[in-house]
Amino acid sequence: MKSVEGNNHSSSEPLGTESIQLAQGNGGTLTKRLIDHVFKNKANKDLDLLHDAATVTFDGPYLSITTDSFVVSPPIFPGGNVGALSVYGTVNDLAVVGATPRYISTAFIIEEGFSLSTLKQIVNGMHQAAAETNIAIVTGDTKVVPKGSGGGVYINTTGVGDSQDAPIWDTSLIKAGDHVLVSGSVGDHGACVLLAREDYGLQGQLKSDCGSVVPLIDPIKHLEGVRFVRDPTRGGLSVLLHDVANETGFDIELIENNIPVRPEVASVCEILGFDPFVLACEGRIVAVVAPDISNKVLAHWRSIRNGEQAEHIGVIVKNTESKGRVTIVTPMGGRRFMNELEDEPLPRIC
Repeated sequence: MKSVEGNNHSSSEPLGTESIQLAQGNGGTLTKRLIDHVFKNKANKDLDLLHDAATVTFDGPYLSITTDSFVVSPPIFPGGNVGALSVYGTVNDLAVVGATPRYISTAFIIEEGFSLSTLKQIVNGMHQAAAETNIAIVTGDTKVVPKGSGGGVYINTTGVGDSQDAPIWDTSLIKAGDHVLVSGSVGDHGACVLLAREDYGLQGQLKSDCGSVVPLIDPIKHLEGVRFVRDPTRGGLSVLLHDVANETGFDIELIENNIPVRPEVASVCEILGFDPFVLACEGRIVAVVAPDISNKVLAHWRSIRNGEQAEHIGVIVKNTESKGRVTIVTPMGGRRFMNELEDEPLPRIC
């Protein structure tokens, strides 16, 4: 975290405030105190507080880099917070291209007046998620913007991972007849954030699926016949599958009864008029695999925490009369097109 040592004030002095002040973003002694009291973590020995850049090492010849921004409202929700989400989301984006996540840089844009206790909870969530996923937060930046110029707190991350192999999964590998698998229930995160928004006046026990997908990736990383892997975040299952269909030109035929949707998610969507297939997931993966390894992948996932509800949900179809459609076979045997996301289904969910 970029900071400047003060001459007259110790960084150990109390912050003396319960909310973020503009002066805490000016790079001086107040910024230093904010970093030491909030962002510094004794368990994280990798965070360079003195320099504007961190020097790191890698084991593999191939590097993967991802960047993302996280703007969740509310910033704390059942099952997680925007800090933990920023780490998990970055880790997951590296994992689904076959890389081992190694390092994260982060930048905070905080609105003046934002609760200091909430900020501490968010940062603690980041450190806990980093420790769980064995990724190091090595450098960062903090800015404060005037009240009314932001949305509480925004977090930007850049993640870097390495691997011994070049990226091993791609849509170009997908073939007609391949199976589409999902590692668990869909729409949990989006529905959870809906319930957490006070203006909807709803309550429930649903928690976000916010978490690392690395345990789901590791058992299948070197299985012959895994074609494509991705996590269905913004836009959920619908956006991901439409991307695959558009990229490959194949149709995708889904079996509605096979797509796992928690009853609580289905109820929230029915009440508020949302489609669970366009709501974000933050701890799931979708894989396209050869049919002869489909059961093996499912067996691996179902033996892992958060993979118990893994299902075979569809098949890749070559159709000479159409190109790149996603259809759903209904419980009654009829067919309908999967809705493609156009409008924003939910404000600030990831």
